[in-house]
Amino acid sequence: MGMTNSSFKGDLILVGFSDQPQLEKILFVVVLLSYLFTLVGNTVIILISFIDPKLKRPMYFFLTHLSLVDICFTTSIVPQLLWNLRGPAKTITPMGCAVQLYISLSLGSTECVLLAVMAFDRYAAVCKPLHYATVMNPLLCQALAGVAWLTGMGNALIQGTVTLWLPHCEHQWLYHFFCEVPSMIKLACVDIHANEVQLFVASLVLLLLPLALILLSYGHIARVVIRIGSIQAWHKALGTCGSHLMVVSLFYGTITAVYIQPNSSYAYTHGKVISLFYTVVTPALNPLIYTLRNKDVKGALRRLFYRDQTL
Repeated sequence: MGMTNSSFKGDLILVGFSDQPQLEKILFVVVLLSYLFTLVGNTVIILISFIDPKLKRPMYFFLTHLSLVDICFTTSIVPQLLWNLRGPAKTITPMGCAVQLYISLSLGSTECVLLAVMAFDRYAAVCKPLHYATVMNPLLCQALAGVAWLTGMGNALIQGTVTLWLPHCEHQWLYHFFCEVPSMIKLACVDIHANEVQLFVASLVLLLLPLALILLSYGHIARVVIRIGSIQAWHKALGTCGSHLMVVSLFYGTITAVYIQPNSSYAYTHGKVISLFYTVVTPALNPLIYTLRNKDVKGALRRLFYRDQTL
């Protein structure tokens, strides 16, 4: 199939929330504040993880990767969204749409795998405490982070390319606020059943497989803690795993609703709101969750600010 068939003739129109102009004004403020929180909070986590020697541990190595993913993920979506929310122009160029599709899909997929890697790290910390440093050695940590990034890029290349090569009709209204696979395939003027099946299979692999690994890790953690049977053990396990569990619940709870059933009426009517949550709100909440619940991060922040005041 030639690229001429599948390429768009002009700019795409991101319908977004244009049917509710009053909501757009509120959303502009909410999205802008969330984006600023995301940039500041995640940058602070990356900085303190590099600066503070007490955070030179696998958990914080993966946390810096998660923060970097969140910054890049929201940056691929939010500036365009803010531009569209502030005025009547809702267009995005075909090139802009393709770039946004590849980057957001790549980073979203990377986050799925990274959260599973972080669950394995928590499993090693709780279930293999004496061998933790040996199991989670720097080489393995780098390899696992590399696998997360490469999986994300590979998925984006396959799914993004298949989506963009679909022949598109004259109608170029995208009923979403950014270029995302479930809404993009609806622009095609051919039978998209095969694409929906392919999207479903890719979602099973990249969403449900990491989620299954996360649940397996926490199943082992729960079993070990139950076997110990003390309140202190429960508190320690919650302290070690609580932040990660909250982040997983927020991210997976929303993204699976859009990708596992992209054609359901629920995903279609609530899809934009759900997508807003995992693309804008969750990346802003992640640093808060990790700093509020984590004594190491709070200690590192205190040392950083105390050092600045004493200089």
